[in-house]
Amino acid sequence: MSRILTTSLVFICLLFLQACGQPSSDKSNQSSQAAEDENAVPQIGLVMKSLANEFFVNMAEEAKAHQAKHSQMYSLIVNGTKNESDLAQQVALIDQMIASGVDAIVIAPADSKAVVPAIVRALKAGITVVNIDNRLDEQALSDYGVSVPFVGPDNKAGARMAAEFAASRLNEGDPVIVLEGIPSAINSQQRVAGFMEAINSANLNLVARQSADWEQTKAAQVSASLLIQHPETTAIFAANDNMALGALAAVQRANLSDSILIVGFDNINAIQSHIESGDVLVTVDQFGGQLAVFGIEKALAALEGQSLDAITQTPLELITASAAD
Repeated sequence: MSRILTTSLVFICLLFLQACGQPSSDKSNQSSQAAEDENAVPQIGLVMKSLANEFFVNMAEEAKAHQAKHSQMYSLIVNGTKNESDLAQQVALIDQMIASGVDAIVIAPADSKAVVPAIVRALKAGITVVNIDNRLDEQALSDYGVSVPFVGPDNKAGARMAAEFAASRLNEGDPVIVLEGIPSAINSQQRVAGFMEAINSANLNLVARQSADWEQTKAAQVSASLLIQHPETTAIFAANDNMALGALAAVQRANLSDSILIVGFDNINAIQSHIESGDVLVTVDQFGGQLAVFGIEKALAALEGQSLDAITQTPLELITASAAD
């Protein structure tokens, strides 16, 4: 009888110790989790256009370098599309960012309107969104009742600067060509508007205006075709440097290098030797490598509760042979 009583007492004590010990373990785990949550940094997703474009490669590298220096402040996911016009892939990337639970998305949209529904999904998920490079369409955002701050340059002013520089070397009535980016992209629209202001002000003769979708190969094909139709062309105004390089290839194949001026936009590394040699007359540096960093810094400020301006204008610089020296 005493043996049974002893065994029962031991069993009761063990149950008591287990009951007393378990909450202590749970409390320890909860404290550990709370510490981890407190030490966690916000995660930012950078979604760009074509990573085949040097402009966006530079942007990605600068963003990664910035994060490495500020790893205690935020973590970074970087992604982009295979080509400039792959809207479906960019939308998929935004949805992936939403699913992964990022705190903020910094985006250079492939299309100013068509990507807006995906942006709205991110906002509804409580994600901060900052728009860089190519501005989202204001009316499309308004239709959904949302706003997204924009960080980037005055593309129209930059293009007008470059076109005016070229126009000063041309004569009234000279025939010229304009190569557009993706027509629905607002930065393409603004750059073309800047070109056109300078062309009209100088009384130049616009003989052709055609899209090459930001791409070098397509720009070479489009330019070659247009030069057959308009061999008297005196200048080609390209809305980015990739297309300027494509135009240059077409001009050189047609043996017209001495008679056609080429204007670009972006100041990518691949254009700089051609600026120095005079093969390309002028480009515009919009400090693309820093654009993503500017956007990331704005996103971090928003996550800290700061209100952002609707537009944050970033710098531009005209790059010519003398400036490149």
